[in-house]
Amino acid sequence: MADFSRGFRACFLLGLALLSIGAEFALPAAAGGLVRETIFDVTKYGARPNTRKESSMAFVRAWNAACKSNGPARLLVPRGDFVTAEVILQGPCKAKPLTLEIQGNILASTDLSLFTSGAWITIDDIDGLEVLGGGTINGRGEAVWKFSGKHNSGPLLPASLLYSKVKNVVMHHINFVNSKGIHSKVTDSSNVAFSFIKITAPGKSPNTDGCHISNSTNVKFTDSTIGTGDDCISIGHGTSKILVARINCGPGHGISVGSLGKRMNEEDVKGVTVINCTLTRTTNGARIKTYHASPQIQASSIYFQDLVLNDVKNPVVIDQHYNSKKGEPSKVKISDVHFRNIRGTTISQVPILLNCSRTFPCEGIELANINLAASGPIGPLTSACSNAKFILRGHLNPPGPTGCV
Repeated sequence: MADFSRGFRACFLLGLALLSIGAEFALPAAAGGLVRETIFDVTKYGARPNTRKESSMAFVRAWNAACKSNGPARLLVPRGDFVTAEVILQGPCKAKPLTLEIQGNILASTDLSLFTSGAWITIDDIDGLEVLGGGTINGRGEAVWKFSGKHNSGPLLPASLLYSKVKNVVMHHINFVNSKGIHSKVTDSSNVAFSFIKITAPGKSPNTDGCHISNSTNVKFTDSTIGTGDDCISIGHGTSKILVARINCGPGHGISVGSLGKRMNEEDVKGVTVINCTLTRTTNGARIKTYHASPQIQASSIYFQDLVLNDVKNPVVIDQHYNSKKGEPSKVKISDVHFRNIRGTTISQVPILLNCSRTFPCEGIELANINLAASGPIGPLTSACSNAKFILRGHLNPPGPTGCV
């Protein structure tokens, strides 16, 4: 009996220890049996909800413990408000699979001096991660937007979430609110999928893109609602196999490929599909934009298809003079671009504008089944173009441009 009591007490104490650090739960294994998943709760590592206490190091400690563990691991941010400054969640990780579950609200510090890397939360060098939970990543940008580089010579404000050098990442059912800068960024990564994401910021908030993708392949952003002060989604250089589908966008600047050609080390864009999206009261609809004096790169195999536009200012636009003063024309070669099945209303008298580079004219631009009506008394709608070779198919309202090149 004494041996039994001692054994029971030992098991009880061990259970308390596991709860204080990382609780284990049994998960069904694919081939039968049980797989033990360890839960790493940030509050067990010093995070304090619903206070002004900053929890950055607690998040990092909990992440490091989860990352280094053997077998399945889950980093848990429970319900409550947690304030953090810059947080870097670094890999590579031993834990497989690895999950980040955000149930509560993560709030960014409003002290800009605590952000030095251009991002608030960075997830770096991870192969295999699922992010979910229904919680909110709140950048509290309303306190610092007045310092944005859009209004003065200062730097751009930090992105809320940066995925850098990651593979096989899935993120779903997460909310973003009022990022200081871009809400989410993906760079130097592959096989990344966002779905059921909600991003909210005022229409006048500066540089608050919903998601910016660069130097990445096979990235999907689907089934989400995005309203910001900049592009709902922007697709930058060095990208391929990008899918944007079933997005409700607005307010914002629309869904854009670009801007391209701002920096001399940029690479080609190939294989972008934007399909089954609805844009409401955005500045632009389907847009490609490049700078003057760019490197010589290509943007090709781009599809904007099955879009519904409501009171959009510039529904279909290629702008190779974006944000540029007079100077050397853009050397970004745009080709094999398709604008198909686009309908809705516009507040612009010229809703189709192909403004291409005279050095490298656009080629293979398809305009097919576009039906746009004026929203308000703005006069008859027309199309315009320069330096573009295009193909017209199906019904077009307004009629396609003529005599372009």
